[in-house]
Amino acid sequence: MSFRKRVEKKLHKKEKAYETEQLMKEKRSEEYEVLEEVFDRSTLMIIYNFLNKDVISEIHGVVKAGKESRVYWGKDKQGNELAIKIYLTISAEFRKGMLKYIEGDPRFKGIRHDTRSLVFAWAQKEFRNLEQATAAKVRVPKPVVVKNNVLIMEFIGKNGVSAPSMKEQLPKNPEKIYKTLLTYLKRLYRKAELVHGDLSEYNVMIWKGHPIIFDMSQAVPLSHPLADFLLHRDLTNLNRFFNRLGVKVPSIEECYKKVTGRVKG
Repeated sequence: MSFRKRVEKKLHKKEKAYETEQLMKEKRSEEYEVLEEVFDRSTLMIIYNFLNKDVISEIHGVVKAGKESRVYWGKDKQGNELAIKIYLTISAEFRKGMLKYIEGDPRFKGIRHDTRSLVFAWAQKEFRNLEQATAAKVRVPKPVVVKNNVLIMEFIGKNGVSAPSMKEQLPKNPEKIYKTLLTYLKRLYRKAELVHGDLSEYNVMIWKGHPIIFDMSQAVPLSHPLADFLLHRDLTNLNRFFNRLGVKVPSIEECYKKVTGRVKG
């Protein structure tokens, strides 16, 4: 590389660094300062990039905090509410837990097993699962965009207050909700070719009288070796919960046939 090109390269780096610094100054607020205390620089740069491109117009406080991720409430330029899910640097326990859902998924064949690669794959996995579910007319939060460990999707709720899960607030019309969820599982299986894999009262929201399935990161394709086992577990959880609410639920075998169109072998 010539001396001139080396100088130009250094100048370009300095210009980019200055632009980044100015962007961070312009966009910084109390909320962003809180983000800085929690997330690394690469994560912050993704968020600032989304802000700069007007994918996000506002970002506010945490609406859900778990071991593997935090969900922030935000808005886009049009004022639509957004859920900004940021996957954390995961614990060894969670890393071990996620492997069984990623390995065996042909969409992520050959993914490296280092922590960073797994986190990025996990976020990408949830985004793709949400896309496939939405296309199959299964009511889930609509995905907007994903980059590395940052996933942006539709916010389910109003004014930063999340819709309650079925665990938090029992459905007023349990029979109708149960039938709708079975229909969603059928569409998920036959049209999206996915099994949720962790369905329970904890990850179904009730919003405006309708169920909305969330936490789709662990959903697996039908080709996954655990797909049948996970579907059976989803149906068992669903029947257990609604049976407690007085709904006359069919047997697991009948539910399995309704969802898949075949008798469990």
